[in-house]
Amino acid sequence: MKRIGVTGHRDIPPAAFEEVRDRLRALLCGHDGSLEVLSSLATGADQLFAAIALDCGAALTAVIPSGDYETGFADDAELARYRGLKRRATQEVDLGYPHATDEAYYAAGAYIADNCDRLVAVWDGLPARGLGGTGDIVQYARSLGRPVTVIWRDGVRRARGL
Repeated sequence: MKRIGVTGHRDIPPAAFEEVRDRLRALLCGHDGSLEVLSSLATGADQLFAAIALDCGAALTAVIPSGDYETGFADDAELARYRGLKRRATQEVDLGYPHATDEAYYAAGAYIADNCDRLVAVWDGLPARGLGGTGDIVQYARSLGRPVTVIWRDGVRRARGL
């Protein structure tokens, strides 16, 4: 079974969304039930990746950084999407951090990079904006020699602070 993990931005600008979605679908569909995906199910790229993978018949492993992870979702809709995807996971890995800190997020990204055959990064190529951000996890995966597939629309930037 092939294992693909994800790291990515919480905010995918509208100008990039359709291309990101289509490229994820092309990458994740057509594996004939032989694909496992790993995601921490954060808002944005992680949830989009997980939803597409499940629709394509992949098995989902949810990597949960902390005991209070659910408190970090901005609103009821984000939390509902997270809970819905988590219910559909075939496996859950709880990392045991009591609180959702940058260290817990980094540990989740590192766990995903450590346990996949390929990492997909929905990433604009810019440095991380905090420990455990997409740029940090890409750098970590590459240091392991893990293949990284970057998905983004050229010329599109995220809003500041997201």
